[in-house]
Amino acid sequence: MPKLKTKSAAKKRFQVMKSGRVKHARAYAKHLFTFGKTPGSKRRNRGTAFSKPMDAKKLKKELFPYGAN
Repeated sequence: MPKLKTKSAAKKRFQVMKSGRVKHARAYAKHLFTFGKTPGSKRRNRGTAFSKPMDAKKLKKELFPYGAN
């Protein structure tokens, strides 16, 4: 059977930590800051976050077939 490839998009967007948690960048924080977003939402969307345990399990299973890192 052929080898499975890791999804390249997942490599660029997610990082699996040693504890098994999946770190990702927050959404809605790239552009359009002059209008349409409150100061609070701009502040909350900075930096990175960890996905929920169920989503992390799916990410690791489907996008990283042989485990991450």
